[in-house]
Amino acid sequence: MGTQLMIVENDNRVRAALRLAMEGEGYEVAEAEAAESALRQLREQGAPDVMIIDLTAGGMDGFTCIREIRRNHDVPIIVVSARDDSHDVVAALEAGADDFVAKPFEVKVITARMRALRRRAGLTAERDTPQDILLDADPRHRLVLSPDRGTVRCGGAELHLTLTEFRLLRELATAGQVLSRAALLERVWDRGFFGDERIVDVHLRRLRTKIERDPSDPRIVVTVRGLGYRLDPQR
Repeated sequence: MGTQLMIVENDNRVRAALRLAMEGEGYEVAEAEAAESALRQLREQGAPDVMIIDLTAGGMDGFTCIREIRRNHDVPIIVVSARDDSHDVVAALEAGADDFVAKPFEVKVITARMRALRRRAGLTAERDTPQDILLDADPRHRLVLSPDRGTVRCGGAELHLTLTEFRLLRELATAGQVLSRAALLERVWDRGFFGDERIVDVHLRRLRTKIERDPSDPRIVVTVRGLGYRLDPQR
């Protein structure tokens, strides 16, 4: 079975072009014209391996759709939209998207982003590190990163991190030094993202809401002013 992709797009021409291109890349493609029908397919058939979502696909707005998906699924999501001002880009990423492509776009841009996502998913499996990494020793908030299993556990319960969030945390945990935004873009996005470095800040802000005791006062993922970010395990 090939990699399963769902395209959520109400423009028939765009959806057809994407389907043709992605099937040429070896994907098994499912389609939805509106957010509601996409969510219904997820409930009935389970999540695909990756999704492409138009913010204005019809019915429920795309931001709400992404948040609903993120309640239960960690599937990588690429947003496409003609609404490309910085507010919408940040809002889409904060809702849970992994990448953003502005309309109009060339299909080859989407296929390049998809290949980058597949490489990232492959690296998650290939670059196994057998040792678990203790991020927070507090018994009430014991946080353990398991690079070999691709999981993060808090108090024994597995946290639902997206692929991007997991890779950001793993890179910081294994680097042993401060990593700049540019370095994180290259390591985590595998040169698959061609926007500005704010995407790193947005994803790290979302990651902090999941792993920090107090996201407003982060102690594990620390900002080093003027340099970037470092991991500071809490012993």
